[in-house]
Amino acid sequence: MLEFNTFSITARDPRSSALGVAVSTARPCIGALSPFVRAGTGAICSQAFLNPYLGIDGMELLKQGLGAREALERVLSGDEYREIRQLAIVDANGEAAAFSGNQCVAWYGDIIGDGFAVAGNMLVGEATLSEMRRAFLDGMDEDLPERLMRTLEAAQAAGGDRRGKQSAALYVATTEEYGYVDIRVDDSPDPVVELRRIFEVVKQEFLPFVSQLPTRANPKGNRTPQMADEYGRQLDAIYPR
Repeated sequence: MLEFNTFSITARDPRSSALGVAVSTARPCIGALSPFVRAGTGAICSQAFLNPYLGIDGMELLKQGLGAREALERVLSGDEYREIRQLAIVDANGEAAAFSGNQCVAWYGDIIGDGFAVAGNMLVGEATLSEMRRAFLDGMDEDLPERLMRTLEAAQAAGGDRRGKQSAALYVATTEEYGYVDIRVDDSPDPVVELRRIFEVVKQEFLPFVSQLPTRANPKGNRTPQMADEYGRQLDAIYPR
């Protein structure tokens, strides 16, 4: 059984209805098993002696119309090892719920706020979660990806995982079935710093492209033939044939 002693934030932005998870741990590949996000449905983070099916099944319950608290209670009721789990859920309406089993490794805990939940286990101390809450609330003027990134940075600055650090992930969904921001650092001596570096590249070079993609409401997307021609000319100037 793989243990992810971790700190995370699971949240919804009331202005844009974006949903997301940011998470980091001292094990590799946290982004592969811990965050679950679906536009218009909810966001879930599973950690500690994690069970990915808590995220998978929890998301299905949210899709059926259950709120965060009811979905959390339902998925945990069928898990006989729930006391070694940690789970956070935020639904599409911003209701947040979290659970930290009493057999998680200390220091562990969670904090629930308006539209968000922060959680962690095997932390240096309670200050990690307190700083996460502060950073998230202080960033209300920012969009959700930036707020989540700053929250993760605040957690790391406060001590984070007491074993060290190795991987981190940031996933945000807005209105579409495909992700808006989906970045991972699977193995790094300073994963949150590396996640920030990648995120800055994403903001400059990737998000403008995402804004032009087809959507359910606009199947043609916003990328016109003229824009494609201009991009081709720019490429020819940089990389002559």
